[in-house]
Amino acid sequence: MRVSSWVLSIWLTFGWFLTSGSSEPADFRRAFPIVEPDPGHTKLHLAREGLEAIERITTPIAAVAVIGPYRSGKSFLLNQLLSLQCDEGFGVGHMRDTKTKGIWVWGSPVELVIDGTKVSVLYLDTEGFESVGKSNVYDDRIFALATVMSSVLIYNLPETIREADISRLSFAVEIAEEFYGRSVSKSVFDDTEGKSVQEMVNEALQQVPNNNGDKNINQVNQIRESLAIMGDNSTAFSLPQPHLQRTKLCELKDSELDPMYVKKKEQLKQLVASIIRPKIVQGKPLNGKEFVSFLKQILEALNQGEIPSTGSLVEVFNKVILERCLKLYGQRMDKFGLPVPVDKLQQAHDESKKEARKLFDEQHFGRHHAEQSVLKLEDEMEKVYRNILLANEYQSSKLCEALYTKCEDLMDQLQVLRLPSMAKFNAGFLRCNQSFEKDCVGPSKEVYEKRMMKLSDKQDERMGCANVYTLE
Repeated sequence: MRVSSWVLSIWLTFGWFLTSGSSEPADFRRAFPIVEPDPGHTKLHLAREGLEAIERITTPIAAVAVIGPYRSGKSFLLNQLLSLQCDEGFGVGHMRDTKTKGIWVWGSPVELVIDGTKVSVLYLDTEGFESVGKSNVYDDRIFALATVMSSVLIYNLPETIREADISRLSFAVEIAEEFYGRSVSKSVFDDTEGKSVQEMVNEALQQVPNNNGDKNINQVNQIRESLAIMGDNSTAFSLPQPHLQRTKLCELKDSELDPMYVKKKEQLKQLVASIIRPKIVQGKPLNGKEFVSFLKQILEALNQGEIPSTGSLVEVFNKVILERCLKLYGQRMDKFGLPVPVDKLQQAHDESKKEARKLFDEQHFGRHHAEQSVLKLEDEMEKVYRNILLANEYQSSKLCEALYTKCEDLMDQLQVLRLPSMAKFNAGFLRCNQSFEKDCVGPSKEVYEKRMMKLSDKQDERMGCANVYTLE
């Protein structure tokens, strides 16, 4: 599969965070859950209410997802991007009990015109990492889901970059390369006070000395190297603290916030609008129903695996493609009515495999991890072919046995005539043999040809004895 125009923009937003202008009905101007955790907080399931809010959208969809640690200000940041007050937008943690369990969507998308096309931009709020009572695998599933769903991914960090953040970012980069290729965003916005965000990113990606050959350090250094390769594909963006009184942020208007924060917030909103692109899968943008179907595929992949991995996601997304390729292979092979000569069947198998692989190459997900899907496709086609070979052998044996029995019966009839005639016998056997040679096909032909030769020798011997007896 070739998936184009997916923008992976990882914004490392530091500091404390705590218009849609839409004419949507009031029923949709609120946050909806779209993915919720199970009671054990290990796996995820779909929330019907939120899916219905998305399915009604008929225009192409783009998604902005904000991820990050627990209580890092993700919901507040989303409200700021949407120009919403805390009491009308996503629930903010310090105001009430945490509402963001799983993934939530703002039900009234922001409508933009991108490259002449009207696009509905969804804003997604995610459950924070590392909160009490959750497993690391659950956090990984939330992160992977947000990464694959989003057109723009915002990684919100209130402090410094840690090893866990580097690992997650590496996973996001790998998914971007596997599924979508790369779209470059070259803008870098830095805070003017102290060390810039870009400097902190660069420092975090520096190789760690490993004089003792520690395997864990080697692994982390490899991750750093993969992230550094991305270069301009990520955008570092810093926001200063909005106000000294953090717990009262939701009560303050823009005029009461730090002017630098307000300015940078507007720059961030403009940046999102400038780089956002529709979600495109299999060469076409996704509308609401198609986006929900895409989400279901992701969730299936994540819930099946013990630990989310790019390879496991690739395999599940390629599942439908594999079925389509196998169907094409089967349809081409079904054109040959069995039995057929083995060389002709082998040629058909080779040509059908080639067409199936061509279809897979055109539509598959992933670049590096697709190798497993390729091996599976090859294995499944070989299994089908082995079954066809067995069926061909059976049909060939059945057909040739029937033709042989017919000839054998005819020879017996000619042999028991009152006045057996070698000429009649030979003429009858010739007709029978010609019919056998024409109609007996497939892998059993050689075996039954030998039986026909033995039948001819046997009948020749019997006819010879009969003629000697007649002459006497």
